[in-house]
Amino acid sequence: MFYISYKPRKPKLYFFVIYAIIITLSSCSDDKDLYENIIWNNEDIEITDEEDETIPQIPTDSGDPGDNPLITNSQNLDITALRICFSSDSIMIENPYSEDVVVINVSDGHVIINNKTDEELNYILSGITENGSVNIYGEKKFNLYLNGVGITNPNGAAINNQCGKKATVYLVDETTNRLIDGEEYISINDEDMKGTFFSEGQLIFEGGGTLEIRGKNKHAICSDDYIQISSGNIWIKEAASDAIHANDYVLIEGGTITTRSIGEGIECEKGYVEILGGTVEIITIGKKGHGIKSKTTTLVNTTGTINITTYGDASKGFNSEEDMEIINGTIYIQTAGDAFWEEEEADISSCAGIKCDKNLNIYSGDITIISVGSGGKGINITGDLNIYNANLIIYTTGDQYVYDRNNDTAAKAIRVKGDLIIYDGVIKIRTYKTEAEGLESKSNFVIKGGNLDVRAYDDCINAGTHIQIDGGYIYCLSSANDGIDSNGTLSVTGGIIVSAGTTSPEAGIDCDNGNFEITGGIIIGIGGDTSTPTSRLCTQPSVVFKTSSSNVSTVYIESDSGEQALVFKLPVTYSRSITLLFSSPELKSNTNYTIYTNGDISGGSNYFYGIYTGATYSNGSSVGTFSTSSMVSSVGSNLNRPF
Repeated sequence: MFYISYKPRKPKLYFFVIYAIIITLSSCSDDKDLYENIIWNNEDIEITDEEDETIPQIPTDSGDPGDNPLITNSQNLDITALRICFSSDSIMIENPYSEDVVVINVSDGHVIINNKTDEELNYILSGITENGSVNIYGEKKFNLYLNGVGITNPNGAAINNQCGKKATVYLVDETTNRLIDGEEYISINDEDMKGTFFSEGQLIFEGGGTLEIRGKNKHAICSDDYIQISSGNIWIKEAASDAIHANDYVLIEGGTITTRSIGEGIECEKGYVEILGGTVEIITIGKKGHGIKSKTTTLVNTTGTINITTYGDASKGFNSEEDMEIINGTIYIQTAGDAFWEEEEADISSCAGIKCDKNLNIYSGDITIISVGSGGKGINITGDLNIYNANLIIYTTGDQYVYDRNNDTAAKAIRVKGDLIIYDGVIKIRTYKTEAEGLESKSNFVIKGGNLDVRAYDDCINAGTHIQIDGGYIYCLSSANDGIDSNGTLSVTGGIIVSAGTTSPEAGIDCDNGNFEITGGIIIGIGGDTSTPTSRLCTQPSVVFKTSSSNVSTVYIESDSGEQALVFKLPVTYSRSITLLFSSPELKSNTNYTIYTNGDISGGSNYFYGIYTGATYSNGSSVGTFSTSSMVSSVGSNLNRPF
């Protein structure tokens, strides 16, 4: 008998104190039923025998949302400030400062503000203009209040901040504000104007009001420094390039941000992106138009939600060029574009819900990723992927993308070039088309715990070097290949595994000709074939049963003394011969067993994907016997792999 126990620890990563899960496996006394002594990590795990889910579809783009009539609803702000109020035929200016402090110039509806001192000033904008702008100069930080203002500039930025210092933008409570630029800009003294709201300095957004922006030329909000959103409702209805674009970093602490762009939803050109709060909803509609793109690192640690939909070919939900961490948050990502061949890079570029060029660490959160285009990935990592704990759901429905006979890519749920380690969590994977694997590591794949339900067209779990399973509850069902496939070696020290591949030569568990070590756990592998455990490395008995009979529905293994070792209902029906690999602490050394098939199971409970506990088995046919006097036993016909 054994327990699977979970003990938390608190490793330090980045500058946060996080928790991780260490799963250990130990034996205990034989006086209780094996399955009753399993401590479940997730009591709400769903037990299903058949795949009856609807394949998800991504809705078509709903189009550009129109603008409602702007109601400025300006508020009476009792502060000392320069006040600018636009109207259809005039501009009213109230200036409490002397000309030695601030100079105001107005030219054909365009306002230029120049702070001549080191004093921190307040500017308040209100009213509506269809042909105007506000340009701000100075060497001191300032506060800008958008108090029910609508500015359209057909020839440039609506607000152009040429001051390199911090601008705190207050979206005044109960107001709606709108900024629109033109498709073509008229250059003024070669000044940067890279967005509808452009700033040379830092931009900080606060307040409870609403800001609507249409960026017809390039970006909607752009800073050559950093952008911080602490509160407010920012709705970017249109951006010819990026919706939010910063140079140093983007920090979202709160508020509601809704964007629709041809380029990126949020991009940091040189630094990092951090989302620590708020609600973020992003739609991108352009080729390689990523939802959130960071030149360096990306951090998500929020109690809010992030919803990203990308409709362009090779677009990504998150694209981080360095490490990425997800500590908490509810994240929903949909990608609808196809892969394509990039001539300049001589490589295939495809969609991904999360693309990270270094390492990704997932500590917690609810993450759902759906990719429907050819070659699309759920998660695509160049470095290592560590999943400490999360509710993770990934669907890929796209087919393989083929450029030529030497270049192609398949739609895979998780693809990792480095090591992939799962410590804990509930993970649900579905893939449907050619060569679409579930979880793939080009190096080492380690499962220490968690609940995994992986149903893939190709291999459910694949590793290039080694697979190690130390714990967890793992269900694999492949439509066209192996359930679990290591191109090198494989070791199992614990956990509950039900892995179903397809008919011969595919297997429930395959490690080519590498070492296959079993020292613990409950392992059931079903398919047309299997890799045979390496006797000299194993400390727990196993049996390989092969039958030429078709349509086997149940398998029952009982000792000569009448003790049940296995009551199992196959998750799928095989029309050809099957091979079943079984290993469990219930197989006692030096004991004789009989295998029965196609009997009736009554009573008890479906403990884990066809494994029954407390059930009665009757009317089965005896198909062979074996003894556990050797570490690996064999029963049946056509066994074609050496022990």
